[in-house]
Amino acid sequence: MTSSSLTISPPTGLRGNLRRFGQILRHGDLPWTLVLVGMALLVLALMIALGWSVWRESAAARSAFGWSFIAPTASSAWDPVNDRFAAWPIITGTLTTALVAIALATPVSVFIAIFLAELCPAWLRSPLNFMVEMLAAIPSVVYGLWGIFVFLPVVVKPVGQFLGATLGFLPIFSGAIPASGISRLGAGLILTIMIIPTITAVSRDVLLAIPRAQREAALALGATYWEMISQVLVPYGLSGILGAVILGLGRALGETMAVTMVIGNNTVESSGSLLKPGATLASVIANEFAEAVTKLHTSALIELGLVLFGMTLLLNIGARLLVWRVSRTLVTEGR
Repeated sequence: MTSSSLTISPPTGLRGNLRRFGQILRHGDLPWTLVLVGMALLVLALMIALGWSVWRESAAARSAFGWSFIAPTASSAWDPVNDRFAAWPIITGTLTTALVAIALATPVSVFIAIFLAELCPAWLRSPLNFMVEMLAAIPSVVYGLWGIFVFLPVVVKPVGQFLGATLGFLPIFSGAIPASGISRLGAGLILTIMIIPTITAVSRDVLLAIPRAQREAALALGATYWEMISQVLVPYGLSGILGAVILGLGRALGETMAVTMVIGNNTVESSGSLLKPGATLASVIANEFAEAVTKLHTSALIELGLVLFGMTLLLNIGARLLVWRVSRTLVTEGR
């Protein structure tokens, strides 16, 4: 008997296919890949389903008002009694408060993150990190209550009076702030306090993730601590810090309860002045959705949700492009 006659051929047919499939499953790569792809597709499907749902349910308002719903016209007004709906004053309030919050919160958050990651003593780092995370976990309604009873009368009202007296010639500070302090300025400052912990925590983690060799190399070349932080660490982690800022801006755009309690919910004020009461997309939906009695009113509120969804989507697309461009620039400069 020759050696060739002892060769065992692999099983064929159904039994062989089942055996090969079992070997693939035991290896683990294919099942794990399928689970990851499935979860990624699920996220995409949820986003598409959400967008389609608000698009479909807002059909009545879109058909009745068209582009005038979001256009900045002189007759823009939100009047549920007469079924007249225009979102421009509400969009103005949303953008104004969010931009004020992100402009004030970004430098403060980055400086706190630098201190926690690079300069803070070891014995103080853990308590401060815990406090930052606790501030991020406080419910927004608590911020709103604190804002009404403490922050608005003690801080916002004097600041608003000062800004109105000194910078009242600027449209953004025109008019007089109400005696209660309820205004877009109050909402913007409350949002600032709310998003500082989020931006700080993410920026701190970005800085801590930078390899130690980057610090040692800069210091070995004679850089001071400030030069090492400003010229090495911040540029190295800039894409991550920008991601933290965009995350904070996304929360500022969609924040509901705290803003609803301190902004005044004036749906017709479109001047953009920080010292006057206003409204945001989220606050109007929260205030009126349960009381909407007509189909057009409900559809208009859902279209506000569609506008907010679109703003958030465009924000994230722009953020991804910005982070990609910054990362590409840093890689190019590093060559």
